[in-house]
Amino acid sequence: MPELPEVEAVRAGLEPAVSGSTVTGVEVFDERSLRRHDRTLGDFEALLTGARIDSAVRRGKFLWFPLAAAPGDEPPTRALVAHLGMSGQVLLRAPGIEPEKLLRIRLMLQHPEHGELALHFVDQRIFGSMAVDRLQTTRDGRAAGYSGPGLAPGPPAAGTAASASALIPSQVAHIGRDPLDANFSAPEFYRALTRTRSGIKRVLLDQQTVSGIGNIYADEALYEARVHFDQPAASLSAATARRLLAAVRAILLRALAEGGTSFDATYVNVNGQSGYFSHSLNAYGQHGRPCPRCGTELVRMKFMNRSSHLCPRCQRLR
Repeated sequence: MPELPEVEAVRAGLEPAVSGSTVTGVEVFDERSLRRHDRTLGDFEALLTGARIDSAVRRGKFLWFPLAAAPGDEPPTRALVAHLGMSGQVLLRAPGIEPEKLLRIRLMLQHPEHGELALHFVDQRIFGSMAVDRLQTTRDGRAAGYSGPGLAPGPPAAGTAASASALIPSQVAHIGRDPLDANFSAPEFYRALTRTRSGIKRVLLDQQTVSGIGNIYADEALYEARVHFDQPAASLSAATARRLLAAVRAILLRALAEGGTSFDATYVNVNGQSGYFSHSLNAYGQHGRPCPRCGTELVRMKFMNRSSHLCPRCQRLR
């Protein structure tokens, strides 16, 4: 499943092309890709046609595009929400291009500078989705997610256009902030660790505690911080918790710089290109190879319905 770096690579690729564009046409080729769409709001195609995309925003593994009816409107009240699931792809295409075999949804866009564009939602396993959802104010009044390097942390000024940044889709509101969010609270994260005896990897994968981290980056961060995946979260010292969060952030940033992790063709960016972080992995999928630190053979162990990869010497259960 695409994790934070992969979804951010998609968001960053879409943002300059879709922000300010108007949806001129919508085609749904597979209704299963609308499973998260609330039909009480109205028809998916009708809600989108004629709407203007305000920006591209991400929290954790969720993407959304606030929608406004026309320039100068009040802050958007709805957004197009996209979740990639296991194999979803959001691709920018020229109009009239031969559609992909697994194309599920196509949006036709008119951008004031770039002209006509097509947005293709392609999904092999159909676990991903698109939906139009209501926007609501974030609980802390701060920007809802990441929408580019110019986004300032802190609560928006009352009565200004920036208040739109504090709006989040209702189906994303329960997701915790991710470690690269300017408004992510490290103290709150540390306090959450002290309140549970669950293994630390379970906590890292709990999207309500901290979003965007999946199996790959959890294994990599735990390896870098020298922490066993099953170590009870509450048993971590303050110094170890700080070291782990620093490792999480460093791993995510490195992966993002390399375009994310691609093991096959199911994850690509908006231009159909693969990420290269798979060549930089130290733990995930490296079982049977020597630990880059100590030379001990890396192992794979059962974890929930998946696996964990670690060095039995560097990452002892204490």
